[in-house]
Formats: sequence, structure tokens, C-alpha cells
Amino acid sequence: MKWLAVSEESRRDLDGHTRFAGVCIRERKYWPLFVLFFYILSPIPYCIARRLVDDTDAMSNACKELAIFLTTGIVVSAFGLPIVFARAHLIEWGACALVLTGNTVIFATILGFFLVFGSNDDFSWQQW
Repeated sequence: MKWLAVSEESRRDLDGHTRFAGVCIRERKYWPLFVLFFYILSPIPYCIARRLVDDTDAMSNACKELAIFLTTGIVVSAFGLPIVFARAHLIEWGACALVLTGNTVIFATILGFFLVFGSNDDFSWQQW
């Protein structure tokens, strides 16, 4: 395959689209993948709080509530980021809707995992 040498001025227009021979080629943007960081970060505060505190301690309630507060902030940010990207025209509104639907499924799965395996009985994820 032969590559054509084209100057940078003729390839880029003001919108950031690539133009070649008068045809606008839209670049692929993977901005919605930034929510993957939120999927990784969301269970971390609660897991740390469960490891650090004992249920009989009075400070454990404050520590767990701080962990829940931080987790809530992470989850709200995961839902807000695609909306900000769509309003800034980095992604389309259809992509935003798909990311928000995926967020709902992923965070419901994470919540279900902690509800099923969160107790300290014989059937616990802490055994692993």
C-alpha cells in the first residue's frame, strides 16, 4: 500500500476532522472508555473501609459512611462524564445513552456482588 504525502494544513480542518481529497473522514474517538476508570475505582473505598474497621467500634460507622460517600461520588461522576462529553460534542448523544445504559448494568452488577458476598458467613468472597 502506498502512502501519499499530504501537508498537515490540508489534512486538518478547524473541527478536527481529517480531510483527504475534499472528503471529510471523521476520526474515531474513544472518549467513553474513560468510564472504565470509574468501574475500577468504585469498589475500592468500601473494600478498604471493611478491612480497616471493626463492626463494634464507634469510628467504624463514620469510616463506612465516608467510604459510601466516596463511592457515591465515583458513581455519580461515571454517569456525569458521558453527559459532559456529549454536551461538549466529543461523542454523540446515542453513544452517551449506550454508555449510561452500560453504567447501569455494571454498577448493578457490582452492587449485587457486594450484597451477595458482603456478609461474614461461610459463603463469603473474603475466603478467596
